[in-house]
Amino acid sequence: MTTPRTTTPASETAPRLVVADHVAGGVRVLDLPCGTTVARLDGRYAGEHTGFLALPGGRTAFVDDRAGELVVLDPYGPGAGRPLVRATAPVAIPAEQLAADPTGRRIAVTTGLGRAERPWSDLLTAVDLAAEGGPRAVRVRTRAGEPGVTLVPPPSPVPTQTPAPAPAPALEGADPGRDGDLWAVVRHREPGELRAYRWAELMAAAPACPVVPPHRKVPLADDDGHGDAYDAVSGRLFAASGSGVHRARRTHDGLAVEPPLPWGGEGRGYALRLDPVRRLLWSCVRGGPPEPGRWPQWSNSAWWYGLESGRTGRVPLGPGLVFRFAVAARRLAFARVHPDGDELVLVDPVLGRVTARVPLPPMAGAPRRGGTPWDGVQRRAVAASPGHDLIAVSRGGHGEIHLIDSVAGLMTGTLTVPTPLDEGGRLALVLPGDGAELDTGGR
Repeated sequence: MTTPRTTTPASETAPRLVVADHVAGGVRVLDLPCGTTVARLDGRYAGEHTGFLALPGGRTAFVDDRAGELVVLDPYGPGAGRPLVRATAPVAIPAEQLAADPTGRRIAVTTGLGRAERPWSDLLTAVDLAAEGGPRAVRVRTRAGEPGVTLVPPPSPVPTQTPAPAPAPALEGADPGRDGDLWAVVRHREPGELRAYRWAELMAAAPACPVVPPHRKVPLADDDGHGDAYDAVSGRLFAASGSGVHRARRTHDGLAVEPPLPWGGEGRGYALRLDPVRRLLWSCVRGGPPEPGRWPQWSNSAWWYGLESGRTGRVPLGPGLVFRFAVAARRLAFARVHPDGDELVLVDPVLGRVTARVPLPPMAGAPRRGGTPWDGVQRRAVAASPGHDLIAVSRGGHGEIHLIDSVAGLMTGTLTVPTPLDEGGRLALVLPGDGAELDTGGR
């Protein structure tokens, strides 16, 4: 049973950290920088692969991969007259990716491998958080695989100047537009393909998980897609693959494919995320020997693409495993694991260079030379807000979270939680009004 427990919250001008232990179970909300527990949820198992999805108003969402539920949290609700859990909806699991539309009202969840070795689930869940009578979820069948997803509104008239994105409305009272205007674009692998579904047709699907044909299909040249993003200002969606970043722009009734963006050197990116502060697209490009046992020799670079300028660039990060990264107000943070020592690498996105390398305490059970960096080992999660300079990075297996001042390049404290945070756990650093919801994919 899930039971929230609360204490008196601090001001909504201070960031909060949502900490999920996806192995032991449980979610906590911590006030920063002191680390006081503001609220907690017992018996919740946040999906490790889907992570947290930023929503308007400082809310965040995750998929409970044991219960099969989408859970929307209001980290500033407890003590302010609002509940911690704002909404729940049933979704298909194991969850692979989740994404929201720009209003934060509609959310799509794809399914992936889970603990299986081969794709087996073809279910896609469409959720309307503000449907009449409460959240409504519909499940349909698409195609088995490891799919990504973006929710794409109709194109707007091309402005003479690119305006700054307007703040997304809160869930209650939002102008949802018409369901028929929104598309869910699912990115498939083997064979590579984009499949666009009309949202209204998904929500109108019959019970018992019927097959819903896509409205449009676009083939991709690569079968190894991994990483998706959507930019509401330009109306473009992006999908990372071995040969580069595929781009597509929605037209009135189709998807116009544009030339892919090259990685600019050895390797490929396995993730994409939007930097709403500087309007950049970021990835971490991994190169080197393909064998997992030689992971300490992997090369890593921060790759960026200017959504306005069209320029790309790379910043070398160092060898080893860079698993995830986060976007802060003035820096990007990359957690790098290596047998010679772990560190948080801080990159100045304006200067395009590394500004600090903060050593991190070693993890018992960390990946070792000759072994896989994925199975049965500890990892690190990293979180930041585009409206704050604080970075949080976990120490998997130790129940610790280090706080780093990203501008000073210094560790300022360590927080502890009662569970070990095996495999690094999952973190979300939230701050109302920071614009994090402009990156509409779960991270």
